[in-house]
Amino acid sequence: MSQIKKGAVLNYITIFLTNVIGLLMTPFILSHLGNSEYGIYLAIGALVGTISLLDFGLNNAVVRFVAKYKAENDKRGEENFLATTMLLYIIISSLVVIIGVIFYFFLIDSYFDKMSPNEIEISKVIFGILIFNLAVGLPGGALTGICNGYEDFVFPKSLNIVRYVLRSFAVVGVLMLGGKAIALVVVDSIFNVFVIVITGLYLRKKLKITIKLHNFSFTYIKQIFSYSSWIFVFGLVSIFQWKSGYWILVRIDPDLLTLFGIGITLGTYYGAFSSAISSVFLPRATKMSVQNASGEELTDMMIKIGRISFIILMFILTSFILFGEQFVFLWVGDKLGIDGSRQSWIIAIMIMLGYTLPLVQGFSKSVLEAKGKLRFRALTYLSFMILGTILGGFLALKHGALGMVLGSVIGWLIIQFIMNLYFQNKIKLNIIRFFKQMFHKMTLPVLLSFTMGYVISYMPGIGWLNFIIKCSIYFMIYSLLMYYLGIIEFEKELFKKTISKLKINKK
Repeated sequence: MSQIKKGAVLNYITIFLTNVIGLLMTPFILSHLGNSEYGIYLAIGALVGTISLLDFGLNNAVVRFVAKYKAENDKRGEENFLATTMLLYIIISSLVVIIGVIFYFFLIDSYFDKMSPNEIEISKVIFGILIFNLAVGLPGGALTGICNGYEDFVFPKSLNIVRYVLRSFAVVGVLMLGGKAIALVVVDSIFNVFVIVITGLYLRKKLKITIKLHNFSFTYIKQIFSYSSWIFVFGLVSIFQWKSGYWILVRIDPDLLTLFGIGITLGTYYGAFSSAISSVFLPRATKMSVQNASGEELTDMMIKIGRISFIILMFILTSFILFGEQFVFLWVGDKLGIDGSRQSWIIAIMIMLGYTLPLVQGFSKSVLEAKGKLRFRALTYLSFMILGTILGGFLALKHGALGMVLGSVIGWLIIQFIMNLYFQNKIKLNIIRFFKQMFHKMTLPVLLSFTMGYVISYMPGIGWLNFIIKCSIYFMIYSLLMYYLGIIEFEKELFKKTISKLKINKK
């Protein structure tokens, strides 16, 4: 099996572990930290995550240019590029430290004034440790980028899986021994340094990577930032999409941070399932674009991928609408209470509803990347995510965390309307045909399943066993109705081939 295929397998393992361990660890961490300290942990993480934008997309540039120099067998150019990049990272890390010092001494006290003095002190300690993490982690991340540029995916992904599993055990141990949020960020720092050191040794011993400045040229700087600028813009989009709510809610009511964070977490898990499918098809989109595939041919591919994503997402979405409130209460209800659990459930549903269309149309993003047409998408997303955040901030004054999410979701919906017009008129994707074929035969089984699921939701009982039985019955009903009433012949053949491969692998 090639490095690419092994890397893809390890990527799916990582996604699975991240979601499953995350679901298991969240209530455990919350129960040991308590609502207040868990909210601090989330808020400071969001703040430092914002500062991480100072990476300016350099990590992506490392992958791209290392692959280029390797393909050209230009060892001297590679050494010079990496040395220039590391000089940039030294400047960036220094800037991170300077900004961190300014925040630590002059801004955190005033910005987090809704917190108690003790909570502010905890926030400052966590912030200081995370700033150290970021200053070291930004150049350290470039080492993984070098591995990816060499198409050596197995080692860094395997190391990341090992780190994630060991870190989970360490977190459990630390919390059981009485550690709190500060202990968690110390654990993360130790593991991050460990990964950086091991990766550096691997590059030196295995890949024979040398970093050496032969001559300094601003041409390198220009090439690097011309490539990474749009990556930086999408980083900004991600900040407004997932982290801006923490900045606003910490000023309105810090007690809302935990229930907001739980809702956001569940919403991001929803996206991981579909992204795992669509991300595999970027090479296919690139190949089709290079071969000048027509808009109709690209639409055909988007329909095939979109329908598969839609089948999976509709099961998750309808299941969560039907049984999600019970799940959230069983999961973290004793920490958030009935009202807090319900709000987290509603927040997650709002995110899932707003997130469904861009996930189903995930192939369109791959088409834009392959065609080099990311500028319009980046500016549209950034503009309306900022406006959505501002609207969410106003709504949050009256409606709290629900208002914050509603503003963001409205921004997402406007973005999707604009982007579909762009796909239709500029990229020549047949969006009208996409929607017609997307819902072809799908509406009836989804509605029938949901109706039956609504009846199932009234099955008496409140525990985990009751929840699992309900979900299992719903899964069987949804699967049977979708197979016999919803999916088309191509999808049935794909399903049969997958089952056949699994049987062969078992033998």
